[in-house]
Amino acid sequence: MTDAPPVSIQEVSRRSGLSEPTLRYYEKIGLIGPVPRDASSGHRRYGAAAVERIEALSCLKATGTSVHDMRAYLRHLDAAADDDRAAQLRGLFRRNADRVAEELRRTRVRLRYLRLKTDLWDARERGDEEAERRAVEELTRTVPELMG
Repeated sequence: MTDAPPVSIQEVSRRSGLSEPTLRYYEKIGLIGPVPRDASSGHRRYGAAAVERIEALSCLKATGTSVHDMRAYLRHLDAAADDDRAAQLRGLFRRNADRVAEELRRTRVRLRYLRLKTDLWDARERGDEEAERRAVEELTRTVPELMG
């Protein structure tokens, strides 16, 4: 990709999935270095290295990684290779994996609650008092976890 000609912001947006305003914002806050401009049009022209960096940022963004952690990631990537860099990056990815795992846990609780409410109303519609009682019991156990 290093021999590829520079590409437009539209092309980078298409490739990365990041919107044009997000690309401009990332440039403004320094996640992406200054992007050269076409001399005749003034439009941004992204080189291969910038596109690779943007694609990496896009992956991080897709996982919900914060801008703060994106900065840390880039800082460690740009640093000289050493044992500390690997440990720092491992820690950054572990923290983000733990965050996503907690989000999944909370999402599963919300899903369980919604399915139990569906079961409850299904039982009420059928007039099945035993199924309704079971749904209420499960809901009673689920609500604290949902709210916590």
